[in-house]
Amino acid sequence: MILKLKPACKDYLWGGHRLVDEYGVEFDGKILAEAWELSCHTDGPSTIINGKYTGKTLQEYIDTEGREVLGSHCRRFREFPILTKFIDAKDNLSIQVHPSNSFALQNEGQYGKTEMWYIIDAEPGAFLYYGFKQEISKDEFAQRIKDNTLLEALNAVPVKKGDALFIESGTLHAIGKGILIAEIQQNSNVTYRVYDYGRVGADGKKRDLHIEKAIAVTNRVPIVKSGANYPHVADCDYFTVDKLNLDGDLTYRVQGTVKNKSFLSILILDGSGIISNQGEKLEYNKGDSLFLPANSGDWQIEGTCDALLTTIREKASPIRIGVDINAAEIQIGIVSDQNELLDVKKYPTNPTRPVDDIISGVSKNILELLKEQNIPLDQCVGVGVGFPGTIDRKKGTVIYSNNIKWKDVPLAKKIGEVIPCPVRIANNADCAALGEAIAGAGKNHSDVVMFTLGNGVGGGVIINGEVFEGGSIGGGEVGHQMIEINGRECSCGRKGCLEAYVSVPALIREASQIYNKEMTLKEIFDQYEQGNTEIVKLIDQYSKILGQGIANIVNMFRPQLIILGGNMSNYIGTLIEPIKKVMTENCFGGNSGTIPEIVIAELGSNAGMIGAANQ
Repeated sequence: MILKLKPACKDYLWGGHRLVDEYGVEFDGKILAEAWELSCHTDGPSTIINGKYTGKTLQEYIDTEGREVLGSHCRRFREFPILTKFIDAKDNLSIQVHPSNSFALQNEGQYGKTEMWYIIDAEPGAFLYYGFKQEISKDEFAQRIKDNTLLEALNAVPVKKGDALFIESGTLHAIGKGILIAEIQQNSNVTYRVYDYGRVGADGKKRDLHIEKAIAVTNRVPIVKSGANYPHVADCDYFTVDKLNLDGDLTYRVQGTVKNKSFLSILILDGSGIISNQGEKLEYNKGDSLFLPANSGDWQIEGTCDALLTTIREKASPIRIGVDINAAEIQIGIVSDQNELLDVKKYPTNPTRPVDDIISGVSKNILELLKEQNIPLDQCVGVGVGFPGTIDRKKGTVIYSNNIKWKDVPLAKKIGEVIPCPVRIANNADCAALGEAIAGAGKNHSDVVMFTLGNGVGGGVIINGEVFEGGSIGGGEVGHQMIEINGRECSCGRKGCLEAYVSVPALIREASQIYNKEMTLKEIFDQYEQGNTEIVKLIDQYSKILGQGIANIVNMFRPQLIILGGNMSNYIGTLIEPIKKVMTENCFGGNSGTIPEIVIAELGSNAGMIGAANQ
């Protein structure tokens, strides 16, 4: 599929008319400063003008087809990652600076802006401002703004057709008059002006300046231009830009492949010809903006053209946040791309607090943890949360939790209002299972079932390396399989669930009745090791019931490995053989079939954080 896009138009006072006259942009006004060629920004979305989505915005297409059309490298972005423009500067633009992500999110509620400029054309003697000539202090910066002497300190760079500059957030800059530019930038519209030549807008008033914020974010050290992006025109965590040239003679045709990692944006700077993909052929001309969704496969472009090709690469050195919430404690961990925990913060849940207080506390502590480790917010590519109860993962909602007494809570949305990256949630037992499967006891197996034996009995089923969710919400509630009809009452309100027999509270309750006093797990298993007859009988019964529960799950999913985790796993290592004996006796096919091994979890309480981060 090839989408051709119609731009959103901006009539800023410094613009000209070349984009209409030379690039065929449809616009009725006298001034056209910018044409937003590839945009999902609410301030100016681009529109599809071919195929079945004609008349729809690019964002509407993405919403309909799903974010898979952006590619796996875009999963880390909450919104469409880039914005591509043509800019016609008939007059000088204001001296301005763009903030970093962290500053913009805190102060403007949207991302900051890093961008690149490709010079399409420039009049003789044209130049732009790019940082400072030499380092200046914050006080001198402020004084020069006040005295209108700022231009004397700026680095004026002469430009010609084909030049390219990378403007990182915090770089003071301005496009000079007589320059035509293609700009690829982060999807943001945040700009702080510090000097505007005393001009007035259409309302007759001077345009706003943002001096205090600009001083706070500006890098006052000269920018050293390097070839670090080679062989690309520009390359950063937000976009990778390459140049395509077909001269119609030696190079008339180029082929490529759009894989599932990123979409491809093609901005035609000059020329004309044919682009084809999956049997579809489309004419292109100077000024066209073309979008090929991720996984579009082979494409071919022929004719004559200069074009900029933009893709999204994998983020360098990404980190993720894993959050594990239970009734007693909240754990927040920074997880590396090697699934190592770089730092962890733990604090009591206090589940009787208002829901919004608990969620805002999680968001606040995520930000504090990143700050403590000096990790920029934009280094985080995702937040995953494990929560006890029934979860709608697609909607990011806690449907019901009998442990923490939540109902219909849009957890992902609320955290996402503070943390500007994708937020995903899942049942915390599923997260623990995924963590063990990825980085713990199950890392060498693709099909794993984990039982978490703690205050309840949770569990997760991992098939082909992914959490099994079934056809609807809920996933694998292994602790709520029925072991005995009309048996003990379970915390879920039903009777006879496995959890009512093999959870920690269930075992402690039975042992306490024997001794007529409150027992701890350690005391129970100390008595077991000492051969106390009644405790041995109790633990033998415990092993049989747990073994039967495991056998039921093995009969359904046929995993390669069973992992036992949770508080109980610290004590039942000696019970693995009797549990396996019961499981073998009750597995369909017995020894004639494949009986999975039973192992103890390796990651302890870290499993939930690592698994949550890998959703």
